[in-house]
Amino acid sequence: MNYPDWILGFPGGMLIALIAIVHVTVSHFAIGGGAFLVVTEKRAYGKNDTAALAYVRRHSKFFALLTVVFGAVTGVGIWFTIGLVTPEATSALIHSFVWAWAIEWVFFFVEITSAIIYATSWDRLDRKSHMLVGWIYFVAAWMSLAVINGIITFMLTPGKWLQTHNIWDGLFNPTYWPSLFARTALCVLLAGVFGLVTIGKKDGEARERLVRWSGMWMLAGSILLPAFIYWYFLKLPKFSKTYISERMIYVTHALNSGYACAALIGAVTLVFALWKPRWMRVPVVVLLVVASLGLMGSGEYVREFSRKPWVVNGYMYANDIALAEVPVLQQDGVAAKANFLLTTDTKSMEYGENLFTLECGSCHAVDGYRSMRQRVKGWDAAFATQMVAHLPMTKGPMPEFAGNEADREALGKYLASLNPPVDYGTITDANRVAVGAQVFAVHCGNCHTVNGNFRPLRDAFTNSTPDQVEGLLPMLDTMSTNMPHFDAPADQAQALAVYISTEANKSLPNPPASNQPGPPPGVK
Repeated sequence: MNYPDWILGFPGGMLIALIAIVHVTVSHFAIGGGAFLVVTEKRAYGKNDTAALAYVRRHSKFFALLTVVFGAVTGVGIWFTIGLVTPEATSALIHSFVWAWAIEWVFFFVEITSAIIYATSWDRLDRKSHMLVGWIYFVAAWMSLAVINGIITFMLTPGKWLQTHNIWDGLFNPTYWPSLFARTALCVLLAGVFGLVTIGKKDGEARERLVRWSGMWMLAGSILLPAFIYWYFLKLPKFSKTYISERMIYVTHALNSGYACAALIGAVTLVFALWKPRWMRVPVVVLLVVASLGLMGSGEYVREFSRKPWVVNGYMYANDIALAEVPVLQQDGVAAKANFLLTTDTKSMEYGENLFTLECGSCHAVDGYRSMRQRVKGWDAAFATQMVAHLPMTKGPMPEFAGNEADREALGKYLASLNPPVDYGTITDANRVAVGAQVFAVHCGNCHTVNGNFRPLRDAFTNSTPDQVEGLLPMLDTMSTNMPHFDAPADQAQALAVYISTEANKSLPNPPASNQPGPPPGVK
């Protein structure tokens, strides 16, 4: 709240992702590719392989252009974007790890310097000195990863840092080592994938030999990666494992995409790189590069989503509000604390829109990605105000609302304004169940299913009549403080009761097990 909002009209994380996926893919290639160059050069000298040596010279120039130039530009792009999208989190990471960043920047300077020297000094340095420069590059690049990995993993598993604020506790956190090994395996895989880019089109035994050599790197990375990812999964927080275990549809899609890309890379490696290397042509190489981007993108998406609603787990929420600030904002209100607001008139619609941008816009757009217009369909201002107070209990990973009652009312009024009131029409015996399903979607579906796998109501209402269900509706908020008050017209309440009773008493072949994980740590 100390910085003005950068209003994009869509969640800023999407923009970060577009830049980051490409950058992270190239940066991992920069590490594995460095080892690939030196090992291939040494192998070419040992075997007196002039074709391989010519290939390494050619590949080193492509390598330097892609990693040093393009990689550096996209890296700056990430810093620029995260500074605008999440300024508080960026500031916290810089101040908490200032010496780590300084060390990383030294390694980066050595990395880019040695990469340029390696690519341009083939005819000026003797073999031993040239390979030494290559090894210096690789060590500096891998050490840069080792430092950055600590900060990235810290955001999900800060570990003892939350108590000590010690830099070493933050860097060497619970997921540091499995993530470092997994990323190293990915570096090896990408070295092989991008090694195919400069092999050329001319047929011959030498080309097939080089294709197989790249394929061996891809195969090694593909074999090592699953074991390290599994190790990483074992170290995740409990709530993150819940997201990954098919509860969140976005995570499920990302995981399935990652599995598909990994399987595709493995199959292409075995068939085109190792068995029939003469079949390795430009379209296949392009397919491998795209699949590598997909693999990296799915992995980074799951890693990012696994810490929601946090940007730093247990310390700062994804909307850039620190956990320690929430009680203060709930008492004093946002208008008293935020430095940049378009208006401080808490009764105005503009103030509610301001709050949406400030507290919701990092993950939701009004329309489009994670559309709030669709999520709040049917909400009136009173119900929306109550739902804002119960955000951690919804299906998605949501933080507590950081604001007082006036703020909740303002945001509730704005959310209700996104859709016209739902017209259920005349409710009759013929359409009562169908209308009840609509009422359920509005009033209950954000937190419950009846026969689904998220807080199912089946067990609570099996053998209940519609009248019994309807009798409970006005008392929901007194039965549990996690429930908003139900206040709908009598005909809608009756339709809802009929729907719940009907669904709960259906015969199901295999009733789903209840999956009711609690809110993430720090959310009451």
